[in-house]
Amino acid sequence: MGRVTSRRKILRLDGGDAVRRTDTLAAEEPLEIRTGGQTLTVTMRTPGDDFDLVAGFLVAEGVLHDTGDLSALRYCAGTDEEGRNTYNVIDAALAPHVAPLAAGLQRGVWTSSACGICGTTGIEGLRRMSRYDVRGDEVRVAPEVLYALPDRLRSAQRVFEATGGLHAAGLFTADGELVCVREDVGRHNAVDKVVGWALREGRLPL
Repeated sequence: MGRVTSRRKILRLDGGDAVRRTDTLAAEEPLEIRTGGQTLTVTMRTPGDDFDLVAGFLVAEGVLHDTGDLSALRYCAGTDEEGRNTYNVIDAALAPHVAPLAAGLQRGVWTSSACGICGTTGIEGLRRMSRYDVRGDEVRVAPEVLYALPDRLRSAQRVFEATGGLHAAGLFTADGELVCVREDVGRHNAVDKVVGWALREGRLPL
């Protein structure tokens, strides 16, 4: 699984016994998000599906609304102590017609994996971010389908299966078919990854 997980020595407490062992843990690393070469924010995330995360983050910020708003995503240079690319910096190239993030919605430099809208400077701006109005949505989901969704999502959580601890978000059809699942240490990151996947696949609005 590469950087999505890591092997670490742990002390496991089981009743009155303490056992030292090696365990598989979910990874967490910083990701710097740039637009047009300018740093927008740095967030903590589980590596993997990073392009989806950045796209979904920009949808949540009201910058992107459909596939045509995003020209390209690319990893930028950024090396570790051994000179290897960390793949922890991504620059999003916006389409010419897309306005940059409004000043009132810009983030502080750091966003933790536990925080969704942390660093947003204006509440009024949050109200204006989404152009999608769900009040007229006619989708109806049967109760038995809703009841089955958690188990269907859980069965698709590959990294959770290996680590025993990781959040997930999934996109389902009204009939309960799972079309996308993403995992991350942050709940909002997992959701952003799903939304970003939907944007890049031309599936917005959901």
